Amino acid sequence: MEETSKKETYVNSYFGGTLLGIVLFLAFFITGNGLGASGGLNRYLVFVQDLFAPEHVDRVAYLLNMAGGDKNPLDSWIVILTTGVFLGGLVAGLLNKRVKFVTNKGPNISVKTRWAMAFLGGGLMGFGARLARGCTSGQALSGGAVLSVGSWAFMFAVFGGGYALAYFVRRLWN
Repeated sequence: MEETSKKETYVNSYFGGTLLGIVLFLAFFITGNGLGASGGLNRYLVFVQDLFAPEHVDRVAYLLNMAGGDKNPLDSWIVILTTGVFLGGLVAGLLNKRVKFVTNKGPNISVKTRWAMAFLGGGLMGFGARLARGCTSGQALSGGAVLSVGSWAFMFAVFGGGYALAYFVRRLWN
């Protein structure tokens, strides 16, 4: 019996890029802020941290800026943006029947190792985002759009570092 595969269709990349540019422009125009994700995720983490270790949050100036006392770290536009991106992606995936739990990996790596590397990479990216004062989306989209030299340097470093690292981790995919 012959198997037929349904070709999945996606939005044209030029159309999607144009929409993203319009959304970025409107974000700057309406809110005075660009787009990014690490700030919202960071505020979620500070919220949880404040539940379990409020004395630590009260001692660290960086965390105290977002929480501590009467401040709620979730009371920020970036939290709404981050939540909307997650929910919008989930709804789009559900409507198009593209939500499934799968582990993409190469044939020479175990699922356990793939997950360990994913968490390690995600942790390093999160740490790097805090060090860089913004995630790759915030740096590239928002910083790049306003021609920030630091953002452009960051993005060249990200792509250069990604290509350099790919040589050493290619066995995880081949």
